[in-house]
Amino acid sequence: MHFTPTSSSWLNLVERFFREFTDKNIRRGSFPGVPDLIASIEDDLSVTNDQPKPLVCTATAESILEKVRRGLARSSK
Repeated sequence: MHFTPTSSSWLNLVERFFREFTDKNIRRGSFPGVPDLIASIEDDLSVTNDQPKPLVCTATAESILEKVRRGLARSSK
């Protein structure tokens, strides 16, 4: 188990990337050996890097600050 502070929101993006990558590419594959797995990962990363999708933040500053306030209120109890 690993504790991730709520202030580490960029880590959530990294975790989401690896979750999506794992679900779409690794779990669906069948790899006879480690070199095949590595080749598949490198191929998938190449495709991902060739077709990047920008991150668009849809949260408002006020909604983010409200979540921080709620977290602080809970942690101070």
